[in-house]
Amino acid sequence: MTDSKTSADSRLPGDSGPAGGAARREAERALRAQLAALSGGLAPEDYAQAWWQWYLNLAAHPDRQQALARSAYEKALDSWQFAARAASGEALAPGHEAQGFGNAAWNVWPFNVYARAYGNWATWWQQALEPAPNGVSPALDRARFAGRTLLEAASPANYLHTNPELLERTAAESGRNLMRGLRHFLEDAERAVKGGRAPGTEQFEVGKDVAVTPGKVVFANRLIELIQYTPQTETVHATPVLITPAWIMKYYILDLSPRNSLVRYLVEQGFTVFMISWKNPVAADRELGMDDYVQEGFLDALAQVRRRIPGEPVHAVGYCIGGTLLSIAAAVLAARGDASLASVSLFAAQTDFAEPGELSVFITPSQIAMLEAMMHKNGVLESERMGGAFALLRSRDLLWTPAVQQYLKGERAGMNDLMAWNADGTRMPWRMHSEYLERLYLNNELAAGTFTVQGTRIDLGALTLPMFVVGTETDHVAPWRSVYKVRGLTRSTDYTFLLTSGGHNAGIVSGPSHPKRRHRMLTWHDARATLAPEAWLVEAPLHTGSWWPAWAAWLAGHSGERRVPARGFGPEAATLADAPGSYVRG
Repeated sequence: MTDSKTSADSRLPGDSGPAGGAARREAERALRAQLAALSGGLAPEDYAQAWWQWYLNLAAHPDRQQALARSAYEKALDSWQFAARAASGEALAPGHEAQGFGNAAWNVWPFNVYARAYGNWATWWQQALEPAPNGVSPALDRARFAGRTLLEAASPANYLHTNPELLERTAAESGRNLMRGLRHFLEDAERAVKGGRAPGTEQFEVGKDVAVTPGKVVFANRLIELIQYTPQTETVHATPVLITPAWIMKYYILDLSPRNSLVRYLVEQGFTVFMISWKNPVAADRELGMDDYVQEGFLDALAQVRRRIPGEPVHAVGYCIGGTLLSIAAAVLAARGDASLASVSLFAAQTDFAEPGELSVFITPSQIAMLEAMMHKNGVLESERMGGAFALLRSRDLLWTPAVQQYLKGERAGMNDLMAWNADGTRMPWRMHSEYLERLYLNNELAAGTFTVQGTRIDLGALTLPMFVVGTETDHVAPWRSVYKVRGLTRSTDYTFLLTSGGHNAGIVSGPSHPKRRHRMLTWHDARATLAPEAWLVEAPLHTGSWWPAWAAWLAGHSGERRVPARGFGPEAATLADAPGSYVRG
């Protein structure tokens, strides 16, 4: 018979009482944090499950197995036959350019053999990873993502001894390109360990080269600085504009160099513009949550704008997750019967996360638990972790091509203002980012109507304000069809949706005139009117050029009469510092 005292004493701490449960959770977090250090922050169980699901799906379709076996035989045979012909000078067939083999040097033996074999192998794996009938699932999406990432890593274009362009350059330069590349690699490794700015970003100093639109910091709390920009016209529209950027990025993406600055464009059009500049959190800010970002972020800023421009409602603008926050705060105000807002403009901002696009491969309970453990240990999620995840989604363009360029060709790519901004990363506090991922991405509470602010449930259906919503065609962070869904969640009787060419950042930062940009736009004046996304594409007229003038005209049409600026930066309007302030430099 087992001794009861011995049995009780042998129990793990996590097996008894609330304190034990907390100890078990802390132990699990510690283990996950250690695993994250080895896996680069990815949850291995997600990918093990993904490959198992892919295998089971394939095993359930014998006809598909036969087709893949036949395709493998045909492609292997083609590779061998081409290898036999290639020595006599046969060139690669058209189509290999898309895989990075466009240079004529790839038509020389044995490199044409490498390229042909890789192309066949990659094509077969792409066929194998295509969803079978009734095989669509998040797990299979992750298998395809993992397979694509491995294929892009295995390309012969990425390696010195299998890339004829690199070998020719190395011979022509007597290896000096490799010496430069080694120096670049050591510089980057040192910066990864010690921190510091990316090469070339010194040409885009905040407050000197970018974020230079004149203004003042007029309010600050532990989370934000509020910037009011100096009017550039003799008269201004009566209705001010308050911009809420994403806290996952520095605000000055909307105030880059003067030719690309949305802020400068707005003030030159006669708008009084306010901008929220988020603090870059440190470990001490770990307990800041979504409620804090709603209250101390947007609502406190809105109160200050109303105080400085009294008697006027405010055009509220939100970009990316700043737009998500704005939609939440606007619903809070609507529930209170507060008429502080004149309109809501959302740029590449999601409110329904049921279809988050390519980011869905990172949105799983296991992956979020992994990120939560990493953040809980450090208090914040470092920008490098987020940047790495986004880079994996476009590994060929964002990882392998730059690596070859810098470390094997020995060339540093030229920097522009948007690239310099992208290198100026931000951190995420533990509580906020955990809540954001779990409540919005994983549980989709905002679209489901179960999201709460300070314990009170909010409803986007209460929004009846004029709305202007912008999506971008090639956005892999907030796909435009996902952005479009806000139409079905709100009840605006003055609703415009605009789709612009470009991606999540470049599509928004398009400048006032851009010869390569185009956009479609359609407005409804009936809260019940809507179209399916594909039908909207057919219905919405196409326009050439930047979307900025169209939005500025819409704002002007929803603003009061122009008047002399009501307030400057004199003694009657206390200021704290010149723009861009101190938080953006953190």
